[in-house]
Amino acid sequence: MQFIDRAEIEVEAGKGGDGIVAFRREKYVPAGGPAGGNGGRGGSVILEAAENLQTLLDFKYSRLFKAEDGKRGGPSNRTGAAGSDRVIEVPCGTVVYDADTGEVVGDLVKPNQTICVAQGGKGGLGNKHFLSNSNRAPEYALPGLPGEQKRLILELKLLAEVGIIGLPNAGKSTFIAAVSSARPKIADYPFTTLVPNLGVVRKPTGDGTVFADIPGLIAGASAGIGLGHDFLRHIERTRLLLHLVDLTAADPLEDYQTIQAELQAYGRGLGSRPQIIALNKLDAVDSETFTLVKEELMRFTNNPIFGISAVAGMGLDPLLQNVWQTLDNTVHSEVM
Repeated sequence: MQFIDRAEIEVEAGKGGDGIVAFRREKYVPAGGPAGGNGGRGGSVILEAAENLQTLLDFKYSRLFKAEDGKRGGPSNRTGAAGSDRVIEVPCGTVVYDADTGEVVGDLVKPNQTICVAQGGKGGLGNKHFLSNSNRAPEYALPGLPGEQKRLILELKLLAEVGIIGLPNAGKSTFIAAVSSARPKIADYPFTTLVPNLGVVRKPTGDGTVFADIPGLIAGASAGIGLGHDFLRHIERTRLLLHLVDLTAADPLEDYQTIQAELQAYGRGLGSRPQIIALNKLDAVDSETFTLVKEELMRFTNNPIFGISAVAGMGLDPLLQNVWQTLDNTVHSEVM
Protein backbone atom coordinates (compact mmCIF):
# COMPACT_ATOMS: atom_id res chain seq x y z
CA MET A 1 0.00 0.00 0.00
CA GLN A 2 1.33 3.43 -0.96
CA PHE A 3 1.74 5.79 1.98
CA ILE A 4 0.31 9.26 1.37
CA ASP A 5 0.30 11.66 4.32
CA ARG A 6 -0.73 14.93 2.66
CA ALA A 7 -3.51 15.73 0.22
CA GLU A 8 -5.47 18.71 -1.06
CA ILE A 9 -9.19 18.35 -1.75
CA GLU A 10 -12.15 20.52 -2.67
CA VAL A 11 -15.47 20.19 -0.88
CA GLU A 12 -18.80 21.64 -1.91
CA ALA A 13 -21.91 21.48 0.23
CA GLY A 14 -25.31 21.14 -1.38
CA LYS A 15 -27.42 24.09 -2.46
CA GLY A 16 -30.64 24.65 -0.59
CA GLY A 17 -33.84 23.85 -2.48
CA ASP A 18 -35.93 26.71 -3.84
CA GLY A 19 -39.13 27.82 -2.21
CA ILE A 20 -42.16 27.85 -4.52
CA VAL A 21 -45.21 29.95 -5.23
CA ALA A 22 -48.43 27.99 -4.90
CA PHE A 23 -52.01 28.61 -3.79
CA ARG A 24 -54.61 26.42 -2.21
CA ARG A 25 -57.28 25.18 -4.55
CA GLU A 26 -59.78 23.47 -2.30
CA LYS A 27 -63.46 22.88 -2.74
CA TYR A 28 -65.56 25.09 -0.51
CA VAL A 29 -62.53 27.37 0.17
CA PRO A 30 -63.27 30.17 -2.28
CA ALA A 31 -60.55 32.58 -1.12
CA GLY A 32 -57.80 29.97 -1.25
CA GLY A 33 -54.49 31.23 0.04
CA PRO A 34 -50.71 30.92 -0.36
CA ALA A 35 -49.48 27.38 0.12
CA GLY A 36 -45.96 27.29 -1.36
CA GLY A 37 -43.55 25.19 0.70
CA ASN A 38 -39.98 25.94 1.69
CA GLY A 39 -37.03 24.28 -0.01
CA GLY A 40 -35.00 21.65 1.83
CA ARG A 41 -31.55 22.41 3.17
CA GLY A 42 -28.53 21.32 1.19
CA GLY A 43 -26.40 18.46 2.44
CA SER A 44 -23.19 19.22 4.36
CA VAL A 45 -19.71 17.74 3.87
CA ILE A 46 -18.48 15.92 6.98
CA LEU A 47 -15.09 14.34 7.71
CA GLU A 48 -15.05 11.29 9.99
CA ALA A 49 -12.03 9.58 11.54
CA ALA A 50 -11.88 5.89 10.64
CA GLU A 51 -9.75 3.46 12.65
CA ASN A 52 -9.18 1.11 9.69
CA LEU A 53 -7.46 3.72 7.48
CA GLN A 54 -3.72 4.34 7.65
CA THR A 55 -3.05 6.61 4.67
CA LEU A 56 -4.57 9.42 2.59
CA LEU A 57 -4.06 7.39 -0.58
CA ASP A 58 -7.74 7.61 -1.61
CA PHE A 59 -7.46 11.37 -1.96
CA LYS A 60 -4.73 11.03 -4.56
CA TYR A 61 -7.36 9.96 -7.09
CA SER A 62 -10.53 11.70 -5.81
CA ARG A 63 -10.20 15.38 -5.01
CA LEU A 64 -13.71 16.84 -5.37
CA PHE A 65 -16.42 15.89 -2.89
CA LYS A 66 -19.94 17.28 -3.22
CA ALA A 67 -22.99 16.85 -1.03
CA GLU A 68 -26.50 16.53 -2.40
CA ASP A 69 -28.64 19.59 -3.13
CA GLY A 70 -31.87 20.13 -1.22
CA LYS A 71 -35.16 19.59 -3.06
CA ARG A 72 -37.53 22.41 -3.95
CA GLY A 73 -40.63 22.96 -1.87
CA GLY A 74 -44.00 21.58 -2.86
CA PRO A 75 -47.60 22.76 -2.90
CA SER A 76 -49.83 22.41 0.16
CA ASN A 77 -47.01 23.84 2.30
CA ARG A 78 -44.80 20.79 1.77
CA THR A 79 -41.14 21.37 2.62
CA GLY A 80 -38.66 19.93 0.17
CA ALA A 81 -36.47 17.02 1.22
CA ALA A 82 -33.06 17.86 2.68
CA GLY A 83 -30.00 16.87 0.67
CA SER A 84 -27.94 13.95 1.94
CA ASP A 85 -24.72 14.80 3.77
CA ARG A 86 -21.46 13.63 2.22
CA VAL A 87 -19.40 11.77 4.83
CA ILE A 88 -15.72 11.33 3.99
CA GLU A 89 -13.61 8.90 6.01
CA VAL A 90 -10.04 9.88 6.89
CA PRO A 91 -7.40 8.17 9.07
CA CYS A 92 -7.22 8.92 12.76
CA GLY A 93 -4.59 11.60 13.26
CA THR A 94 -5.66 13.75 10.29
CA VAL A 95 -5.33 17.50 10.72
CA VAL A 96 -7.55 19.59 8.42
CA TYR A 97 -6.42 23.03 7.22
CA ASP A 98 -8.18 25.69 5.18
CA ALA A 99 -5.99 25.85 2.05
CA ASP A 100 -6.69 29.55 1.51
CA THR A 101 -6.17 30.86 5.04
CA GLY A 102 -3.93 28.19 6.55
CA GLU A 103 -6.17 28.00 9.62
CA VAL A 104 -6.74 24.67 11.35
CA VAL A 105 -10.32 23.55 10.69
CA GLY A 106 -10.12 20.47 12.89
CA ASP A 107 -7.96 17.67 14.25
CA LEU A 108 -9.45 14.19 14.01
CA VAL A 109 -7.77 12.02 16.63
CA LYS A 110 -10.38 9.64 18.01
CA PRO A 111 -12.23 6.97 15.98
CA ASN A 112 -15.65 8.14 14.74
CA GLN A 113 -14.84 11.76 15.59
CA THR A 114 -16.44 14.10 13.03
CA ILE A 115 -16.21 17.71 11.87
CA CYS A 116 -18.41 19.58 9.41
CA VAL A 117 -16.12 21.24 6.88
CA ALA A 118 -18.78 22.70 4.55
CA GLN A 119 -22.26 23.67 5.66
CA GLY A 120 -25.19 23.03 3.36
CA GLY A 121 -27.18 26.00 2.07
CA LYS A 122 -30.51 26.94 3.63
CA GLY A 123 -33.65 26.17 1.73
CA GLY A 124 -35.54 29.08 0.16
CA LEU A 125 -38.82 30.28 1.65
CA GLY A 126 -42.12 29.55 -0.11
CA ASN A 127 -44.78 32.20 -0.58
CA LYS A 128 -46.69 30.91 2.45
CA HIS A 129 -43.98 32.51 4.58
CA PHE A 130 -44.78 36.01 3.26
CA LEU A 131 -48.49 35.97 4.09
CA SER A 132 -49.46 39.09 6.04
CA ASN A 133 -52.47 41.30 6.68
CA SER A 134 -51.30 43.67 3.99
CA ASN A 135 -50.46 40.96 1.49
CA ARG A 136 -52.98 38.14 1.49
CA ALA A 137 -51.73 36.57 -1.75
CA PRO A 138 -47.92 36.92 -2.06
CA GLU A 139 -46.69 35.80 -5.45
CA TYR A 140 -42.99 35.45 -4.74
CA ALA A 141 -40.67 32.97 -3.06
CA LEU A 142 -36.96 32.85 -2.32
CA PRO A 143 -34.37 30.61 -3.96
CA GLY A 144 -32.22 28.30 -1.87
CA LEU A 145 -28.81 29.52 -0.73
CA PRO A 146 -25.63 27.96 -2.10
CA GLY A 147 -23.64 25.60 0.08
CA GLU A 148 -20.13 26.40 1.30
CA GLN A 149 -17.21 25.62 -0.97
CA LYS A 150 -13.71 25.17 0.42
CA ARG A 151 -10.27 23.96 -0.50
CA LEU A 152 -8.81 21.85 2.28
CA ILE A 153 -5.40 20.40 3.04
CA LEU A 154 -5.40 17.08 4.85
CA GLU A 155 -2.25 16.25 6.77
CA LEU A 156 -1.79 12.92 8.49
CA LYS A 157 0.22 12.80 11.71
CA LEU A 158 0.68 9.25 12.91
CA LEU A 159 -0.55 8.41 16.38
CA ALA A 160 2.35 6.80 18.19
CA GLU A 161 3.63 7.14 21.74
CA VAL A 162 7.30 6.50 20.89
CA GLY A 163 9.05 7.97 17.86
CA ILE A 164 12.27 6.28 16.73
CA ILE A 165 14.68 8.80 15.22
CA GLY A 166 18.22 8.76 13.88
CA LEU A 167 20.27 9.13 10.72
CA PRO A 168 19.81 6.67 7.84
CA ASN A 169 21.37 3.28 8.64
CA ALA A 170 21.24 3.87 12.40
CA GLY A 171 19.21 0.65 12.62
CA LYS A 172 15.73 2.06 13.25
CA SER A 173 13.91 -0.46 11.04
CA THR A 174 15.94 -3.33 12.48
CA PHE A 175 15.05 -2.18 15.99
CA ILE A 176 11.30 -1.96 15.36
CA ALA A 177 11.41 -5.39 13.71
CA ALA A 178 13.23 -6.81 16.75
CA VAL A 179 10.79 -5.50 19.36
CA SER A 180 7.47 -5.78 17.48
CA SER A 181 5.75 -7.77 14.77
CA ALA A 182 6.39 -5.06 12.17
CA ARG A 183 8.39 -6.28 9.17
CA PRO A 184 9.83 -3.24 7.39
CA LYS A 185 12.17 -3.52 4.43
CA ILE A 186 15.75 -3.60 5.72
CA ALA A 187 19.03 -3.23 3.80
CA ASP A 188 22.52 -1.82 4.28
CA TYR A 189 22.15 1.34 2.20
CA PRO A 190 20.75 4.77 3.10
CA PHE A 191 17.05 5.55 2.79
CA THR A 192 15.86 1.96 2.81
CA THR A 193 12.84 3.26 4.69
CA LEU A 194 10.82 5.70 2.60
CA VAL A 195 7.63 5.62 4.69
CA PRO A 196 7.02 5.54 8.45
CA ASN A 197 6.69 2.07 9.95
CA LEU A 198 4.41 1.40 12.90
CA GLY A 199 4.91 -1.44 15.34
CA VAL A 200 3.08 -2.42 18.52
CA VAL A 201 5.46 -3.36 21.33
CA ARG A 202 3.94 -5.36 24.20
CA LYS A 203 4.57 -4.31 27.79
CA PRO A 204 5.05 -6.98 30.49
CA THR A 205 1.46 -6.21 31.55
CA GLY A 206 0.25 -7.19 28.07
CA ASP A 207 -0.71 -3.68 26.98
CA GLY A 208 0.55 -2.51 23.61
CA THR A 209 2.51 0.68 22.86
CA VAL A 210 2.80 2.03 19.33
CA PHE A 211 6.34 2.77 18.13
CA ALA A 212 6.91 4.72 14.89
CA ASP A 213 10.10 4.40 12.85
CA ILE A 214 10.54 7.87 11.32
CA PRO A 215 12.65 7.77 8.13
CA GLY A 216 14.72 10.26 6.25
CA LEU A 217 16.30 12.52 8.88
CA ILE A 218 19.52 14.08 7.63
CA ALA A 219 21.23 17.44 8.05
CA GLY A 220 18.87 20.08 6.68
CA ALA A 221 15.75 17.92 7.07
CA SER A 222 13.89 20.69 8.91
CA ALA A 223 14.51 22.97 5.91
CA GLY A 224 13.15 20.45 3.41
CA ILE A 225 16.35 18.60 2.49
CA GLY A 226 15.98 14.86 1.99
CA LEU A 227 12.86 13.09 3.24
CA GLY A 228 12.86 14.28 6.82
CA HIS A 229 10.80 17.46 6.51
CA ASP A 230 7.88 15.42 5.18
CA PHE A 231 8.04 13.00 8.10
CA LEU A 232 9.06 15.16 11.06
CA ARG A 233 5.37 15.97 11.52
CA HIS A 234 4.77 12.35 12.48
CA ILE A 235 6.71 12.69 15.72
CA GLU A 236 4.81 15.81 16.80
CA ARG A 237 2.24 13.66 18.62
CA THR A 238 4.74 11.29 20.28
CA ARG A 239 5.32 11.46 24.01
CA LEU A 240 8.85 10.05 23.89
CA LEU A 241 11.68 10.02 21.35
CA LEU A 242 14.04 7.07 21.08
CA HIS A 243 17.22 8.31 19.40
CA LEU A 244 19.30 5.56 17.78
CA VAL A 245 22.97 6.37 17.15
CA ASP A 246 25.20 4.13 15.03
CA LEU A 247 28.29 3.13 17.04
CA THR A 248 30.09 2.11 13.84
CA ALA A 249 29.71 5.54 12.23
CA ALA A 250 32.73 7.73 11.56
CA ASP A 251 31.64 10.21 14.25
CA PRO A 252 28.69 9.05 16.42
CA LEU A 253 28.74 12.28 18.44
CA GLU A 254 28.38 14.40 15.31
CA ASP A 255 25.51 12.16 14.16
CA TYR A 256 23.77 12.72 17.49
CA GLN A 257 24.22 16.48 17.29
CA THR A 258 22.94 16.57 13.70
CA ILE A 259 19.60 15.05 14.69
CA GLN A 260 19.28 17.24 17.78
CA ALA A 261 19.86 20.34 15.67
CA GLU A 262 17.13 19.30 13.24
CA LEU A 263 14.66 18.78 16.09
CA GLN A 264 15.41 22.25 17.44
CA ALA A 265 15.16 23.83 13.99
CA TYR A 266 11.81 22.17 13.28
CA GLY A 267 10.37 23.52 16.53
CA ARG A 268 6.88 22.57 17.79
CA GLY A 269 8.43 21.39 21.04
CA LEU A 270 10.39 18.48 19.54
CA GLY A 271 13.70 19.69 20.94
CA SER A 272 12.37 19.50 24.50
CA ARG A 273 10.52 16.20 24.08
CA PRO A 274 11.68 13.46 26.53
CA GLN A 275 14.40 11.32 24.93
CA ILE A 276 16.23 8.09 25.44
CA ILE A 277 19.49 7.49 23.56
CA ALA A 278 20.34 4.02 22.27
CA LEU A 279 23.88 3.41 20.98
CA ASN A 280 23.17 0.72 18.41
CA LYS A 281 25.35 -1.99 16.82
CA LEU A 282 27.04 -2.80 20.10
CA ASP A 283 27.97 -6.21 18.72
CA ALA A 284 30.17 -4.59 16.04
CA VAL A 285 32.46 -2.54 18.33
CA ASP A 286 34.65 -3.22 21.33
CA SER A 287 33.75 -2.15 24.86
CA GLU A 288 36.29 0.69 24.83
CA THR A 289 34.61 2.32 21.81
CA PHE A 290 31.20 2.08 23.46
CA THR A 291 32.50 3.58 26.73
CA LEU A 292 34.26 6.42 24.89
CA VAL A 293 31.18 7.37 22.85
CA LYS A 294 28.92 7.16 25.90
CA GLU A 295 31.22 9.40 27.94
CA GLU A 296 31.36 11.95 25.12
CA LEU A 297 27.57 12.01 24.86
CA MET A 298 27.19 12.48 28.60
CA ARG A 299 28.91 15.84 28.20
CA PHE A 300 26.03 17.06 26.03
CA THR A 301 22.94 15.44 27.51
CA ASN A 302 21.41 14.23 30.76
CA ASN A 303 19.12 11.81 28.91
CA PRO A 304 19.59 8.09 29.71
CA ILE A 305 22.00 6.28 27.39
CA PHE A 306 21.87 2.55 26.59
CA GLY A 307 24.03 0.24 24.54
CA ILE A 308 22.09 -2.15 22.31
CA SER A 309 22.35 -4.35 19.27
CA ALA A 310 19.01 -4.55 17.51
CA VAL A 311 20.18 -7.26 15.13
CA ALA A 312 21.64 -9.41 17.93
CA GLY A 313 18.96 -8.61 20.52
CA MET A 314 21.50 -7.24 23.01
CA GLY A 315 20.39 -4.74 25.68
CA LEU A 316 16.80 -4.47 24.47
CA ASP A 317 15.09 -5.44 27.74
CA PRO A 318 16.73 -2.74 29.93
CA LEU A 319 16.05 -0.17 27.23
CA LEU A 320 12.36 -1.09 26.98
CA GLN A 321 12.01 -1.08 30.77
CA ASN A 322 13.25 2.52 30.75
CA VAL A 323 10.81 3.35 27.95
CA TRP A 324 7.87 2.04 30.01
CA GLN A 325 9.05 3.89 33.10
CA THR A 326 9.48 7.16 31.20
CA LEU A 327 6.04 6.87 29.61
CA ASP A 328 4.48 6.21 33.02
CA ASN A 329 6.24 9.24 34.48
CA THR A 330 5.04 11.51 31.65
CA VAL A 331 1.46 10.34 32.23
CA HIS A 332 1.71 11.14 35.92
CA SER A 333 3.22 14.57 35.27
CA GLU A 334 0.46 15.38 32.78
CA VAL A 335 -2.20 14.42 35.34
CA MET A 336 -0.58 16.58 38.02
